[in-house]
Parts: sequence; structure tokens; C-alpha cells
Amino acid sequence: MKQIDAKELDFRTLNERLRQETDDIEILNCCGQRFIGAGLSDRKLLLRGTPGNALGAYLNGAEITVGGNAQDAVGDTMNAGKIIIHGDVGDAAGYAMRGGTIFVKGSAGYRAGIHMKAYQDKIPQMVIGGAAGSFLGEYQAGGVIVVLGLEEPDRRIVGNFPCTGMHGGKLFLRSRCEDVRFPEQATARPATKQDLKEIHNILLDYCAFFAYDINKILDAPFTVVTPDTANPYRRMYVEN
Repeated sequence: MKQIDAKELDFRTLNERLRQETDDIEILNCCGQRFIGAGLSDRKLLLRGTPGNALGAYLNGAEITVGGNAQDAVGDTMNAGKIIIHGDVGDAAGYAMRGGTIFVKGSAGYRAGIHMKAYQDKIPQMVIGGAAGSFLGEYQAGGVIVVLGLEEPDRRIVGNFPCTGMHGGKLFLRSRCEDVRFPEQATARPATKQDLKEIHNILLDYCAFFAYDINKILDAPFTVVTPDTANPYRRMYVEN
């Protein structure tokens, strides 16, 4: 894997270097550079340090691994590929993502999964190992979001106003969610074994990336949240 030292590089120079390369790249001393890996296909990036906003925006099949934290808008409008974060992420992770998978070992800020959508065989997925901030899944139109509450067990698994405007997709929360208030337009119920089969493979991937035991993860109640079938938001955002 070829190395690039980003210590003295601004974001434009660093991204130009990435466009010129054809090999897998390890980026050293990353410190806030934006748009790293934007639109990248068929390569692997390993980041040492903390990338700036919009990491992996419009990602189109590449795999990006971050050894620590990442900032806002990770995977903005990503189309395919994987983003693996070994720390926390900021706000709006997975904004409008329409394919691929984001794995976060730690927690996420506000508005994770906002405007997530699905199209034909593309079903975006995001797994958050810790907790999520307020407005999780805001205006979600498709795809799957999973929050596990593993990394911060003493914190409420999700903040205020989850699923506001939700009109598609599914949200899985590893909790009974007795202290979570959902909007009237969303239906929250205990997840069945059949429900959990839908996320079994991405949970296996999560465990492989972050050295967790899937049996420990599944040895807890899950809540699944979906839009109400009579949801008025659907008429606002989707043609019948």
C-alpha cells in the first residue's frame, strides 16, 4: 500500500494526489482535509489521523478505513462501497446516501441518515456502534440504519426527534426504547427473529471490523421502526 504524508497538504492538493494514483493508499497525518476519497471507485484508502467534512462523498465503490474519528457528512450522497470508522463521526453521517455501507465503531452526532434513500437494487446501510444524536433518520426514504449502543452503554441510544419525516426504510435500535419518543407517523415495535435476519450479515461485518461477538450483540432486545402505512409524509415526498 503506497503512502502519502498529508501533514503539509491542503485538501485540494491531497485530493489531486489521490486522483493521480491507481494504487491503494495509506494517508498519514491527516488533519481536517475535506472531501477525501470523493467519487472514488475500486481502491482502498487507509487514513491515519482525522479527516475533515464530506469524507467519501459520492463514493462509488471504494473502501475507506479511518483509524480514529471523522467529522461531519461522512458518506454524503455515497453510491457504493464501504466506509469504516474506528472512532466517532460528526453530524449528518450518510446524508442522502443511496448505496453502500457505513460502519461506525463509536457514536454519531445529529441527523445521521438524513434523507437516506434506496433505488432498485441499491439499499444503503449504516451501523452505529455507540449512540446517535437527535434527528436520527430524519426524512429517511429508504435503506437501513442500525444503532447498537455498545460503545456508550450508559447513554440513551438515540437523542430527540428520531425518524422525523420518515417515509421509507427501516431503523433498528438495540434497546426496548422505553425512553424514546417517536413521531406519530412512525411505527416502533419489538423486532422479531425474522426482522433480525435482515441485518444479520451487516452485523457480522461490524463484528469482523471491530472485534465484537455477534452473540453478545443479539443477546439484547431490538426495536424496529418503520413508517406508518398511512404516513402523510409519503404523500409529500413520494408519488403514489
